[in-house]
Amino acid sequence: MNLVLVGYRGTGKSAIARRLAWLLGRQAVSLDEEIVREAGMSIPAIVSAHGWSHFRDLEEAVCRKFGAADGLVIDCGGGVVEREGNHVALRRNGRVFWLRASPATIVGRIGGDRSRPSLTGSKSFTEEVEEVLARRTPLYQGICHDVIDTDGRHLDELAAAIASRFQSAGRV
Repeated sequence: MNLVLVGYRGTGKSAIARRLAWLLGRQAVSLDEEIVREAGMSIPAIVSAHGWSHFRDLEEAVCRKFGAADGLVIDCGGGVVEREGNHVALRRNGRVFWLRASPATIVGRIGGDRSRPSLTGSKSFTEEVEEVLARRTPLYQGICHDVIDTDGRHLDELAAAIASRFQSAGRV
């Protein structure tokens, strides 16, 4: 079974995935890195050249590929929940953890990162986070088996809590 991390940008998915892989003796896979590798260009370049729909098509393909694997820690991009096919692919052989953070925490963590393309195009970064998070919250709720709040918590503490819950769920 895979351990799958979903959540908005800046909730700690990538850093926690690396820690979890080490704790559990598994390989960590970043779906965004796989998309970049397969496309041969950055995510902003993909979106600029081909649009969000094309990016989501690429994302759906890597979800199917890695969702069918076993024994991975999968770090998903924040918008992976946008397509129902991704829900099916990731849940089929995975336990999905939603890493949740408040808009203020997210803005504080990634507000200066210019490597991420805008999701709305015209709003302030804080308004964008609030709007997209409000739209995606029901999608995160729909895909996850478990919710982990990341506000004010250290990465090692979060990784240990997720590992414990994942291992306990495997024994049920």
